[in-house]
Amino acid sequence: MDKAKPTGTPDGTVPDATGDSHGTAAEPGGSATAPDASTSPGADAATAPRPVGLTKVVPAAEPVEVAAPTVPGQAEEAAVPPATEPPATVPAPRAGGAPDAVVPAQQQAPAERPRPLHAPDPYSTPPYGEPGPWAPAPPVQRPVPTPAHGTYLPPGTPAHGTPVPPVPEAGPAQGGEWGRYDPWAAPGALVAEPGGGPGERRRERRAGRGRLVGAALVLALVAGAVGGYVGMRLERHGGLGTVELEQTSGQAGERAPDSVAGIAARTLPGVVTLHVSGGDGGALGTGFVLDGRGHILTNQHVVESASDGGSIRVTFNGGETARARLVGGDPGYDLAVVKVSGVSGLTPLPLGDSDDVRVGDPVVAIGAPFDLANTVTSGIISAKERPITAGGEKGDGTDISYVDALQTDAPINPGNSGGPLVDERARVIGINSAIHAAGGPARQDDSAGSVGLGFAIPVNQAKRVAEELINHGRATHPVIGVTLDMGYEGEGAKVGGEAAGGGPAVTPGGPADRTDIAAGDVITEVDGVPVASGEELIIKIRSHRPGDRLALTVERDGESRRVTLELGSSDPS
Repeated sequence: MDKAKPTGTPDGTVPDATGDSHGTAAEPGGSATAPDASTSPGADAATAPRPVGLTKVVPAAEPVEVAAPTVPGQAEEAAVPPATEPPATVPAPRAGGAPDAVVPAQQQAPAERPRPLHAPDPYSTPPYGEPGPWAPAPPVQRPVPTPAHGTYLPPGTPAHGTPVPPVPEAGPAQGGEWGRYDPWAAPGALVAEPGGGPGERRRERRAGRGRLVGAALVLALVAGAVGGYVGMRLERHGGLGTVELEQTSGQAGERAPDSVAGIAARTLPGVVTLHVSGGDGGALGTGFVLDGRGHILTNQHVVESASDGGSIRVTFNGGETARARLVGGDPGYDLAVVKVSGVSGLTPLPLGDSDDVRVGDPVVAIGAPFDLANTVTSGIISAKERPITAGGEKGDGTDISYVDALQTDAPINPGNSGGPLVDERARVIGINSAIHAAGGPARQDDSAGSVGLGFAIPVNQAKRVAEELINHGRATHPVIGVTLDMGYEGEGAKVGGEAAGGGPAVTPGGPADRTDIAAGDVITEVDGVPVASGEELIIKIRSHRPGDRLALTVERDGESRRVTLELGSSDPS
């Protein structure tokens, strides 16, 4: 019984590459020969597949090898030649077309390999490599999943061999334009991918990059703002939380008595501020309490306007105020005493000894500069016995003060006049009186400020003058009984030719007359200290009390002699 034959092909014929049908090799005379059925047990010779590796030589035609098609469901009935079967032989053709000899396929002369029908694969994509020589590359065949043979199918399942709907493919393969490359497609052709072509994908990638760049910019702006705020908080406050500053506990106990704070604590209760008003205008100054009866010492130039019926208001350290009256003053010493009444609990300041002061000793000045009451400044004693004159606004010399002053670098300004200059034991050693201005020493009622050159009246001189003002209402001046030539430009103090009003320059019976000092003599030294002018001689004399003895060096006609005299007294009234 014959097996099934391929549909559309006559028995014993195989289509070649050109579509013509050829029979098997035939003898002359037209009869077809076929292999013996015994050579292929269990299968018809006409339908058995051609063994692999056989080559049929056909004159004037290209050899074609075609595998017999297999009908689904009958593949298991087809006979498969054993793998160990020896190579087949093909009869060599004769001139008449019938084979007369058998030549093994391996010994045949190799024919020139024909070129493929399409261009070779330029990429040599494994595992295909260059396409075979016998036929065009077959189309890409993808298996259709079907249930395995013999699998039990429940009722309603399509019959065996019915294609199952394909499983959706995964998304586009990675790798750019070559991700879905088909090696069997025509040269230069690419398999289309879902979602658009390369241009669409490039646009999507650019859009994606734009979104990423925008997100990065927004993130950078936010991070910059946050970083700036954090940096500002760290710079200004040292952190992000609430700032709490550390504070050490206060020192218990009082300050050292010889410190500036200790000196000020003991001195301030006895210092007062004076506001004076009168016919010549007002004045501001400082004073300090001398005793428990209300006597206060200050400068004459502070209370000068009160002598014409003005008023004096005293403000104490605690803020209490009281009215005061002028007890007495002396322009030559620039000292005055005022008194308050009905005030209790006063704190008098102790008086020191200005003769014991040494240059470099620490001092503290207290006053009301520019009406800033209870101002404390400190410094040292810069010099002693510094002769200065201040005043002279009246022009007749009656308001000029002559002071053998203490010089200090403690800041003194207008308003400090009359305030105390105290030592490290809080004792008064001087009365602040003048400062050095551009034109020379000046009283502190001027508008100039401190330049580190302040002058104070020594307390030893102030004590004697204050006692006389309190007890007598006026102060006496020590004198030698001569009239000086204030226009003399040589070294020393020259005795003038005549006194004011035409009287003699040397007072008859006075201290100078008793030591044979005459008009025209030049006094060059006082107690061995040179004097350069008449002002310095006056300052040296007024630094003593009446009755004190002085040693003078006198020159006459180029000869010097030394004399000793006892100071007299004059009533400035």
